[in-house]
Amino acid sequence: MSDAPKKTIRVTQIGSPIGRKPGQRETLIGLGLNRMHRTRELEDTPAVRGMIRKVAHLVKVDETPTGQGG
Repeated sequence: MSDAPKKTIRVTQIGSPIGRKPGQRETLIGLGLNRMHRTRELEDTPAVRGMIRKVAHLVKVDETPTGQGG
């Protein structure tokens, strides 16, 4: 196991879940985004990426730099 810092991504909700399928609203809640313009910094895992893909039209994703050179 390496002691390297875990890669994170910053996810911001930019779309409303009103009128969307219930699964999309539940996915936003699972990501910690249940209000407009709320931002969360999440660990970059395949599970989180899958959730983001499901609501890609409602969120904005920014790669956060690790701050480590090399």
